[in-house]
Amino acid sequence: MKTNPIVAGFLAVLLLTTTPLITIAGANGPGKRSEKTIAKTVTYAVDTEQSTVVWNAKKVGGEHTGNIKLSKGEFVFNGNKLTAGNFTADMTTLSENKNSERVVNHLKGDDFFSVEKNPTAAFKITKLDAISGAKTGEANYNVTGDLTIKGTTNPITFPAVVKVSGDAVEATAKLVVNRLAYDIKYRAAVIGTAADKIIEDTFSLDLKLVGKKSKPM
Repeated sequence: MKTNPIVAGFLAVLLLTTTPLITIAGANGPGKRSEKTIAKTVTYAVDTEQSTVVWNAKKVGGEHTGNIKLSKGEFVFNGNKLTAGNFTADMTTLSENKNSERVVNHLKGDDFFSVEKNPTAAFKITKLDAISGAKTGEANYNVTGDLTIKGTTNPITFPAVVKVSGDAVEATAKLVVNRLAYDIKYRAAVIGTAADKIIEDTFSLDLKLVGKKSKPM
């Protein structure tokens, strides 16, 4: 028996419309199609040779600047979004640009960083706020984290520029640190009169952290 083409077409449409959809779990709810792309979490290990930490401290009539090397660190991304990060600084590598042994030894001593007792300093991100509409070269994150110096931990917030390019990431930022919060009170006004304030109560850390993709998770 031959089937009428019009009837055959009607039956085909009816079959398609009564066949249940395959449900893919997702945000659209049960019974609806959902195509969900799961971003991969990727870790970038900090390249301690390419990364730099430059410190600067001002005083009456001048200033001192130097470097501190990092011993380790990492960034964690979900897709292109930074989600976590940390680094550790080796305080035994603290140097001064004029190669003043006197200055370096004083900074490593108990008046300042007590390096023998506290050979490392560290930072760990606790909160990240992406800055929408940031242009190339402008800060695109506000970073909050715990900064540990001389065995004391305090929160700090600062803007940062984070760039991802292929298997590499680079982050730059400037931190302004209140040394009094870390019990570094040598020649600070808090221990005497204004005349005693020879060294400013804050110092800065200019960070350039370079990371390389290490392991997908």
